Amino acid sequence: MDGAGELRAALRVAAAALNAAGVESPRADAELLAGHLLGQDRGRLAVTALMGAPVPAGYGELVAARASRIPLQHLTGGAPFRSLSLAVGPGVFVPRPETELVAQAAIDEARAVLAAGREPLVVDACTGSGAIAAAVATEVPGAVVHAIELHEAAHAYAAKNLAGTGARLHLGDALTALEELAGTVDVLVSNPPYVPPREHADPEVQLHDPDTALYGGGADGMDFPRALALRAAQLLRTGGLFVMEHDETQENAVLALFGAVAAAGAWAEATVLPDLAGRPRFVVARRS
Repeated sequence: MDGAGELRAALRVAAAALNAAGVESPRADAELLAGHLLGQDRGRLAVTALMGAPVPAGYGELVAARASRIPLQHLTGGAPFRSLSLAVGPGVFVPRPETELVAQAAIDEARAVLAAGREPLVVDACTGSGAIAAAVATEVPGAVVHAIELHEAAHAYAAKNLAGTGARLHLGDALTALEELAGTVDVLVSNPPYVPPREHADPEVQLHDPDTALYGGGADGMDFPRALALRAAQLLRTGGLFVMEHDETQENAVLALFGAVAAAGAWAEATVLPDLAGRPRFVVARRS
């Protein structure tokens, strides 16, 4: 597939191979891999292919690796997130489009605090690649953003992605870090481990995303989210906002969690919001 013949034909062959391997978006992935090698986006690549360009060196190897279900982002070394391009690879969770809405909720709240004349203090717990923290720091320049990550491999990617954003990265446990900020945080946002203990059907997730970023513990995957909600109540100021992603099957468990904590006086309100596909995906809760 490399070096000889036309790129247009190679793209068809690659898309067929990826489709046979069960890749969800075979044509797009075939084009993105070729574009990665040529330094072109998909629009420019289409023109290049129509002009009879040759197949770039290494294309066959990349297509074979993708057919083995190595994540596309591991092969290209990057993942889009809102307006950002993030460095990702083995050892770090690849950010998903659904999490962009979680980031948006944190950004909206930080902007509201800024509009009220205060400097927003935002904490991204379990930052992983640093996606949410980087989005908040770049889209709300007046915010003070802290990001916490426990695992060294993910922390290294977060350091790359947060460089130059002004966000402050901490290597530590989200359930104990930043004690000095207790009672002062305006927004605590997180895409924590929450997946229930079931075998994931997607090989890219099952084989390549780190388990520590996926599974939340307990029969329902809610052990860590429950602990994080308690930590959020400690760090947030009165009126501060907690934004947390969760599994689509956990809506009732999440509402029950915040209902129980609200009864103890910690939360004034909690609302589950949908992702891009309309599935219940994240909760926003106001500190009372």
